[in-house]
Amino acid sequence: MNKMSAKKSAKGGSASGGKEKPIRKTQGKLVGRVDHYFDKIKVAALKLKGSLKVGDTVRIEGGSISFTQEIASMQIEHEQVKKAKKGDEIGFKVKKKVREGYRIYRQ
Repeated sequence: MNKMSAKKSAKGGSASGGKEKPIRKTQGKLVGRVDHYFDKIKVAALKLKGSLKVGDTVRIEGGSISFTQEIASMQIEHEQVKKAKKGDEIGFKVKKKVREGYRIYRQ
């Protein structure tokens, strides 16, 4: 153990010097992360990690933003679909501005 590690350990910090992230308790199943946001048409695009269908309620979280909304419609390659499965790349209209990396949970 070098002097720097010994000092940080004595203070209760981590030897790596990184800050610990707070643990958030989330409700719902993570179905994806925003890959792209189309600002003019207010559409979020993402690759699904779980299934999703029209009528599902989702919660979108990221930064200081957290809101819920119902999926009114969604598209795969500009074609309207009622449901999508894991691995599909979809787009759906969102009621607030989102950014790449925001998490989407099915309620």
